[in-house]
Amino acid sequence: MATRRGVLKLVGGGCVLAVVGAGGFVAANGPSRSARAPWREAGEETEFRRRALSYAILAPNPHNRQPWLVRLVGDDALTLYCDLDRRLPATDPYDRQIVIGHGAFLELLALAAAEDSYGTEITLFPDGEDMATLDARPVASVRFVPGGAGPDPLFAHVLARRSNKEAYEARDVEAEKLAAMMQAGSDFGVSATTIGNTPMAETLRDLTWRAHQMEMNTPATNQESVDLMRIGAKEVAANPDGIELEGAFIAAGKLIGMVNRETLADQTSAGFQQGLNMFEALAMSARGFAWLTNGNQTRTDQINAGRAYARMNLTATSLGVSIHPWSQSLQEYPEMADLYDEVHDLIGGGQRLQMLVRVGYAKPIMATPRWPMETHLIA
Repeated sequence: MATRRGVLKLVGGGCVLAVVGAGGFVAANGPSRSARAPWREAGEETEFRRRALSYAILAPNPHNRQPWLVRLVGDDALTLYCDLDRRLPATDPYDRQIVIGHGAFLELLALAAAEDSYGTEITLFPDGEDMATLDARPVASVRFVPGGAGPDPLFAHVLARRSNKEAYEARDVEAEKLAAMMQAGSDFGVSATTIGNTPMAETLRDLTWRAHQMEMNTPATNQESVDLMRIGAKEVAANPDGIELEGAFIAAGKLIGMVNRETLADQTSAGFQQGLNMFEALAMSARGFAWLTNGNQTRTDQINAGRAYARMNLTATSLGVSIHPWSQSLQEYPEMADLYDEVHDLIGGGQRLQMLVRVGYAKPIMATPRWPMETHLIA
């Protein structure tokens, strides 16, 4: 997979720079504004459940798949399902990461409802669950209780929350901020740990980079990412999910045939190797790490990990700290097995690692594209 900054390196050169030197070309090929409309429109709904949902769809989730389907029930409830077409079978064969994304959704839903003084009574997997895979059964049923909750200070940071995938500054995160993030993530029965720029962080930089290499060098898992790339603003606007590659440099590279799915999938290409080099620089820029663990005995544990992660992410946002999941070593496909064991032996503490993220400081980034709320509603 590649990021916007990575592809700049792939297409950087005189011919591309000459093309993008024209202001009109740059202006015409900027990031899609329509794909980010849900961030601007959150909170505008008049019906309280729909208003809460307008914030919930902004939750962090793997590969930005936004795998949430919702049926409104009566006047005070809803049922949450997984959109089974939005799973990640290569990198997430047991749907663990997808379930974590549902947990983050439910936490933002609860925070948004509380702003309107509604409590949320959440019943997880009311018709049962299967740890091997998700199916058509609901993930959760939610009943809204008037007067059942009050505002949570973390809600104020929902619209500013990001997963910052850029290189981090050579600046350590203060101990008190790491402690606040650890406290925020230690909720719902989840144990959170944070570290700064320590020898353990150096070990984790190397391990997470090796895991990233494994994902990119495994054809099936790399292809899963490539298939989800949206190259250029038009593709992003048409499909505001997956991995967005936008901007004038992307458009120029696409125009001259240097940025396309074939090149990004070809592990022998110079572009693929440049992408690897770029990701190595990102991995090595981490100024610390945070991770979440629990028993992983049921799907509820995975939901709880998502809720705890959402709170940690919002807390980091409130402190001006950048955070970015780098959890390839936690994935459960065969090629990753050795690194999975290595990271669990290193920091798992006998529990299941649910999230591993790098932390640091970075320049602000744009919001990630989102499908409109209406697309998540079941008629």
